[in-house]
Amino acid sequence: MITLCCVGAVAGLTSGLFGIGGGSVMVPVLFFAFISLGVPEDVVMHCAVATSSSVIIVNAIRSVRSHHKHGAVEWDLLWPNNPFFSYGVWIGLGAFLGAIWLAPRLSGASLILIFAAVGSLVALKFIFGQPDWKFRDSVPGGAARPVVGGSVGALSAIMGIGGGSLTVPLMNMCGIPIHRAIGTASGFGLAIALPATLGFIVSGMGAEGRPAFSLGYVNLLGFAVIAAVAFLTIPFGAKLAHGMSQKKLKMVFGICLLLVALNMARKALI
Repeated sequence: MITLCCVGAVAGLTSGLFGIGGGSVMVPVLFFAFISLGVPEDVVMHCAVATSSSVIIVNAIRSVRSHHKHGAVEWDLLWPNNPFFSYGVWIGLGAFLGAIWLAPRLSGASLILIFAAVGSLVALKFIFGQPDWKFRDSVPGGAARPVVGGSVGALSAIMGIGGGSLTVPLMNMCGIPIHRAIGTASGFGLAIALPATLGFIVSGMGAEGRPAFSLGYVNLLGFAVIAAVAFLTIPFGAKLAHGMSQKKLKMVFGICLLLVALNMARKALI
């Protein structure tokens, strides 16, 4: 229980500070916690990822509200007047398909390695790249919305993360300042976590070996403890983010993302 409380505190802080839902912290801890409870290997990762996704719902709502107070959310990307142009819609659809259809069919180890490789490259760009380097001046529109949004949503759902590790650098490389990228990523976290959680509930119904107090693959006890503590620490993370310079914030984000990516690679290879 103490471990889950500590995880909730760190997850909340990282959600507010970097716009990530804290899944990179929660999934490994939940994985080992469920293993210690005797949850079989064929469902333990599903339960860890699904429970992490459910907590990110709370983290994302709290985080996006905190960043909105600072005027740091690109609502035109999240929810424009025409839902077809909303990255949030396509990310959410990808997350639902990832949780309910892709997760049971794809190798978790291969996805971890892909994410670790991409995450490491992006992190190195933040740490060593030129501060004014951009891939383009605006976020891709047109047919790129469903392709990019759906891919980010599906991968994030399968990994049990809020998507900030992917969307923050993508937005920043497309001309969006780092503070606004982090604030907007909080909203994308909700677009990912809500449909992903629903997908894991549906796909996990009737699965054998799940821990007690589970709804589908979502463990309600783990959700309650971590979400309650994270709820208290998110505003502190958001306040820290808006008190740091862009250069320093990019450096901190890059180092943290690199550590997460390397840790994922280690778990997949060893």
